[in-house]
Amino acid sequence: QVHPVESGGGSVQAGGSLRLSCTASGRTFSDYALGWFRQPPGKEREFVAVVSWSGRATYYADSVRGRFTISRDNAKNTVFLQMSSLKQEDTAIYYCAAQPGLVPRTDPKEYDYWGQGTQVTVSS
Repeated sequence: QVHPVESGGGSVQAGGSLRLSCTASGRTFSDYALGWFRQPPGKEREFVAVVSWSGRATYYADSVRGRFTISRDNAKNTVFLQMSSLKQEDTAIYYCAAQPGLVPRTDPKEYDYWGQGTQVTVSS
């Protein structure tokens, strides 16, 4: 099992940057793909990015590709989401989640463990 805990959220102006971190306790951290999801106000939870267990494969939602970068450090049991050129529509609660298996998925139903979320607010 892993227990993700997000940090790094906050308020930023449009065009700015934020870096989210997610540290997951558990001895089998490197057995999981790690994903970031978000839930904008009044909307469903949506996929943002995922990184494979090794860190070599990454996938992004079209809405964030080229602006966000996901990475992981297995030695520190941590996954990162570097967000740049932020837009107001990036405002959401951001969740870190762990998915077992070798092939990273974008469906939240494939993820077994979720953090509590961290708020990101982008103002004009």
